[in-house]
Amino acid sequence: MLDTAPYLPGMAQLMTRMGGRCWGPSPAAYQRWVAEHDTPCPEALAAMASAAQAMPDPPLISVVMPVYNTPEPFLRAAIASVRAQAYPHWEMCIADDASPAPHVQAVLAEAAASDPRIRTVRRSRNGHISAASNSALELARGEFVALMDHDDLLPPQALFVVAQHIRACPEADLFFSDEDKVDGQGRRYGPYFKPGWNPELLLGQNLVSHLGVYRRELLLRLGGLREGLEGSQDWDLALRTVAAAGVERVRHIPAILYHWRQGAEAASFSEGALDRCAAAGRRAVVEHLEQSGLPGASVTPQGDLPGWSRVRHVMPQPHPMASLVLALPAAPAAPEDFLSLLEMAGYAPAELLLTWPGGTAPAVADARLRLLPGQAGAGRAALLNAAAAQARGEVLVLLEPGVAPAGEGWLRELVAQALRPEIGAVGAMLLGPGRRIRHAGYVLDGVTPARSWPALGRAVENESGYAGHLRLPRDVSAVSGACLAVRKASFEAVGGLAPLPCWSDLDLCLKLRAAGLRVLWTPFARLRQEGEDRRVDRTGQAEALSWLRTRWGRRLGEEAFFSPLLPLAEGEPPILPRPRLAVSAG
Repeated sequence: MLDTAPYLPGMAQLMTRMGGRCWGPSPAAYQRWVAEHDTPCPEALAAMASAAQAMPDPPLISVVMPVYNTPEPFLRAAIASVRAQAYPHWEMCIADDASPAPHVQAVLAEAAASDPRIRTVRRSRNGHISAASNSALELARGEFVALMDHDDLLPPQALFVVAQHIRACPEADLFFSDEDKVDGQGRRYGPYFKPGWNPELLLGQNLVSHLGVYRRELLLRLGGLREGLEGSQDWDLALRTVAAAGVERVRHIPAILYHWRQGAEAASFSEGALDRCAAAGRRAVVEHLEQSGLPGASVTPQGDLPGWSRVRHVMPQPHPMASLVLALPAAPAAPEDFLSLLEMAGYAPAELLLTWPGGTAPAVADARLRLLPGQAGAGRAALLNAAAAQARGEVLVLLEPGVAPAGEGWLRELVAQALRPEIGAVGAMLLGPGRRIRHAGYVLDGVTPARSWPALGRAVENESGYAGHLRLPRDVSAVSGACLAVRKASFEAVGGLAPLPCWSDLDLCLKLRAAGLRVLWTPFARLRQEGEDRRVDRTGQAEALSWLRTRWGRRLGEEAFFSPLLPLAEGEPPILPRPRLAVSAG
């Protein structure tokens, strides 16, 4: 049997092994959405073609496709999907990687003869997908290059939508879209409605492919796709592109613009090939971290999901101190009991600061415990700010009463992430009764003003969630103050916590992001949150919301890290007819 494994979409193949229950929109809901909102009628396609013809200086898009022994029906369908594009300003550059099957050259010759926009080259020897892609890239003349696998499909509106975004963001170097799968009968399923640009998620999975569209000049400057990373060559390319161009030149297109054919080559895709793809992906991430100034990080498979990666960042030596800061409603009867927070921490040195409004501090024997009574009548934010000012640690970990460790190494994970210079705040996985996930980051909806990560449902701690978002660290808009790590210098630079009855954690995260820092949520720091979520009266909620709206305005409704096509609240359709407000990568 011919080994076509290097021509499959690499890490995307591995993601199908997630197992567990179905996440995201149901198959029936997706089919309804496809029929009602994602199947352009002939009139709509004609209007796109007319608009494309009228574009001043339309960008030429080169569709680059390496080919090797593709089954004839699938190869013909892939080429036909490009020829059916409503956008006429394209070229298709195909490199045959010395396929022994005679039909491949026959199909390519026929295609090139039938459309002058299709150009082909046959390699004299098999070099695998990176070398073949680079051979196809040598044919390209377009300003932008769209990477396509040899048996997949583009919907007819794909390149028109891409061209619209290129014209809207002419400074961008990389565009990436949502994607779905197509079975042997041509039925679409398994959509991945992606978040906006999420650099942390890209370290754990190949967020870009597919469809990835790159500025050709940058691809050439980078040397194209790297040989030796077959199976994860597109992941490596995305990482190198972002490092070279910067995140501000990356744009997400919230539309399904790629159909990945599922199962066409499954019989020849051995477990050994899967392992090679995963190893190549980990190598790409390691080298990206080294080039980004984070050498020494280890990248390992994410548990039972080898296609995803876990990054463990190097800790400086000696370890800087971490200060756990906990505000209590009243003086503690047994302060030493709170030292249980340091259990399963996996990190030292650490101190625990307890503060409460008014009173005096009893003597304690353990040097790790410091009691700091605050001003009588002070609220939680004021207490934490005052205690943080006296903390000796480089990293502050703000905690709420009722939070307790639920897994090993929780503090080490928070500190390691918070010490990264580009990171502002880091939040933990908070578990409720039955180890159900209570917190996995906040999304901004402009109304509440923030709500827990959508689609948590009844998820428990080891479930993968939608597209792995509960098993991988992610950039998020904000994290819960029930457990929030932040460098003390950053905390003080943005003025600490605002004196609000609630949502001071949200305000802190927004201030850190406004200062150019990122906010992360990690599933590798796990704590139990006993009892109900913290509540305040309606008057307090209204007061905090009014204050936040005055301070942040439209920013409260700009959710950048959750798909703009998926609902944020109950009562919305399972897939929205059109995207919410688009938010830039920066």
